[in-house]
Amino acid sequence: MPNWGGGKKCGVCQKTVYFAEEVQCEGSSFHKSCFLCMVCKKNLDSTTVAVHGEEIYCKSCYGKKYGPKGYGYGQGAGTLSMDKGESLGIKHEEGPSHRPATNPNAAKFAQKIGGSERCPRCSQAVYAAEKVIGAGKSWHKSCFRCAKCGKGLESTTLADKDGEIYC
Repeated sequence: MPNWGGGKKCGVCQKTVYFAEEVQCEGSSFHKSCFLCMVCKKNLDSTTVAVHGEEIYCKSCYGKKYGPKGYGYGQGAGTLSMDKGESLGIKHEEGPSHRPATNPNAAKFAQKIGGSERCPRCSQAVYAAEKVIGAGKSWHKSCFRCAKCGKGLESTTLADKDGEIYC
């Protein structure tokens, strides 16, 4: 006797999947309309699907549920997300609160990192984006000029005397 209606079963709805509507993934068959992320219900394709056991997810939801946790994960590097994954059934456990480390060289650290390096010409803070080093000191690019004629200097073509720089 022929097996009428006895084809492959959809991995989501368990109904028969016919060739014209079939999507195959990891050896299972799905209806095109059933091939959706189990969390956000977005349509999936071969480039966006992530499989975990019998479950299918978009890569974003898979990363939130099963990927590494911490800054830069689950949303793409450099993005901070406050989503702790409660909608995915993830239970968040509070860890010990953050305590700053005690640094014995805090003043020295602040001079280098905290922006408290001062330009010898204008006495303002010098930050990395505007810093030029010459005569052993950090200068603003706009202040890195000859004290006598005002000509812009290069760190290799300057003379220094009594804390001032000259061409």
